[in-house]
Order: sequence, then structure tokens, then C-alpha cells
Amino acid sequence: MKYYIVAGEASGDLHASNLMKELKKIDKNAIFRGFGGNLMQEEGIILTKHYKDLAFMGLFEVLRNIRTILKNFSICKRDILDFQPDAVILVDYPGFNLRMAKFAKLNNFNVFYYISPKIWVWKSSRAKIIKQFVDKMFVIFPFEKDFYRKFDYEVEYVGNPLWDALQEEISENVDFQGFTKEFSLENKPIIALLPGSRRQEIKLLLPEMIKVVSQYNDFQFVIAASQSIERSFYEKFIETSKVYLVYNQTYKLLKHATAALVTSGTATLETALFEVPQAVCYKMNAATFRIGKLIIDVKFFSLPNIIMNQEIVKEFLQFDLAEKMKNELDKILFDVHYRKEMLKNYKILKEKLGESGASQKTAEKIYSKIVY
Repeated sequence: MKYYIVAGEASGDLHASNLMKELKKIDKNAIFRGFGGNLMQEEGIILTKHYKDLAFMGLFEVLRNIRTILKNFSICKRDILDFQPDAVILVDYPGFNLRMAKFAKLNNFNVFYYISPKIWVWKSSRAKIIKQFVDKMFVIFPFEKDFYRKFDYEVEYVGNPLWDALQEEISENVDFQGFTKEFSLENKPIIALLPGSRRQEIKLLLPEMIKVVSQYNDFQFVIAASQSIERSFYEKFIETSKVYLVYNQTYKLLKHATAALVTSGTATLETALFEVPQAVCYKMNAATFRIGKLIIDVKFFSLPNIIMNQEIVKEFLQFDLAEKMKNELDKILFDVHYRKEMLKNYKILKEKLGESGASQKTAEKIYSKIVY
């Protein structure tokens, strides 16, 4: 069978690569083509576009790059028609993929969506588009079944694919001394910095994170660097601070971290699953923030809190981030009861997510639907 997969971000690349791995176990003749990243390439996809050329964050960044975005739409549409896949598999990335869903369905391809866009945060009307143009939606949070049911659309909860990616990493026994030696770090407790995988995120959030560094001399700060961002980009922000940079080792870093400052997104859930106490932050340009306040009305913006429907990690948005993160770090590092409470809630969160095996289940369901 031929599979066309579109993943537009680092997390999508990870989950799509695991899905490909499972599809290859079922379908020995599987051929893959599409948009994605290095991990998908390692599994054998013929890559038309790398996600690093697709990541535009915020209304005004999108407007500034509208020609490039429209060109990417055209490239993807033409590529799908030329490839004639048995299945089009779309992974999150809604601004792009919902348009691809409509195009693919109108051209009579089987359309599957793996990892729902967060339309329960805003633009819930997109559920109607999904119902019309997606043959099957595979969701990764339990509450999403009830959300889509309100639109008379049955989705399948397959579990959370982060478990697939994390099981081996969590159980791996790598000693702290070995890790610090491998990456030339100090023999101090680690505070991990996860500023996101997009340039705009890093530009806005990393400077805020760096502001707290000088106040914790007994700790070392280590950035989980994205493989799609060159070292020189990070170095502009850390040249006057003692901060370390580690590429492609986010999970090992979290395994050895005492605490973390994390940009809102998938990384907040990853950090929780590694049971690292964290402070979550997010920032956007001023104009995008003002518009967002008018159209988004949610209690929480980090995944651990959304899943638990309560604030188990502190969230800081837009203003005075450095000061707020510093105050929260003090609690995480030095208040034993506060730290234990967060770790207790992490264990409950894991129970809510259920068992691993999301990639395997999704692969089996996709294959069975296109074969039968």
C-alpha cells in the first residue's frame, strides 16, 4: 500500500515515525511519501518537504509568509495527485492539514487524521469540516471522544502516542555521571529549559527563561535544542549566560532533570510523564496576543492541566514571565510538600492516559479500513 503522510512539526514527526514503524510491521510492501522530518526519513519516507520549512507561528508570522504557505499547499496537492496513495494520513498541524483533508477527500482518497487539532481550545466549528472530509479521526486524549460526540461524529481513542515514544526512554538506566560526562556538563543538579521547536517561540521565550539563570548558582541550566534549529540561533540568546546546549537528547535530559521551564505544547506532557516538576510559560507577539484574548476562552493551556481538568502545574502567559518562573522554581526546588503534590498528580495523569500502544492500534485500524 502507498501512504501519504503530512506532519508539520517536531512532535508530529515523532508520532508519524512511530506510526510508520507499526504500519511496516503489518504491511510489508508499505511505501511512504509526504511532508515531515528526520525521524520519518529514518523510517523510509520519501520527503517532499521538511517541517522546518513549514513552521510559522501566530497570525502575523503567517501573513508575512503567506506566499510560501500557499506554495507549500500547491506542492502538497500536486504531490498527492502524482503519488496516488491508498491512504492520506494527516498528523495534527490543523492550519495546513484541514485544507489537505478537504482536497484529498474531494479527490476520492481515503483520509485519516491522527492526533486531533486542539479545536476544543478554539475554532470548534472545525469539527464540521473534519466530519465532512475525514474518514476516521484517531484521538489521543480521552475527553476528545465526548467533544466530537457533540457534533455527532464518532472518533476513536487509541491512547496517547507519547507512551510509545517514552516507554523505553523512561525505563532506560543511564546514570547521571555518564550523562554529564557525555555532554560536557557540570556535576550539578539540572534545570531543563524547553523553549519550543519553532524560531518564533524560541525568540520570545528563551530570553525570559535565561533571566532566571543567574539566581541559581547551585544548579546548571541545559537547553533541549531542536534538531531543526542551528546552534548559532541559540547562541545569540545565551552568549552572556552560563547555559548549556544539548541537541536531540530531550528525553535523556528530562530523565536527569530536577526541574524544568517549559514552553506550552507537547513538551509539557512529556515533562510530566518523566515526572519532572515544571513551570509552563507561553508568549506571543503583542498583536497576536490581543486578538487571541478575544477569540480563545479556556481554563488552561498546558496539556497536563487540560487532561486533568485542574491546575497541577502553574501556567504563566505573556507578562512578567521571568519573575513568575523564578517564584515557581523556588517552590518546585525548595518546598518539599509542594514538589511531592505535583509528582502525585503526575501519577494520576498517567493513569488517565491509559496503556501504551497508540501507534500500533492506529496502524492496524488504518490498514484494516483500506484493505477491507
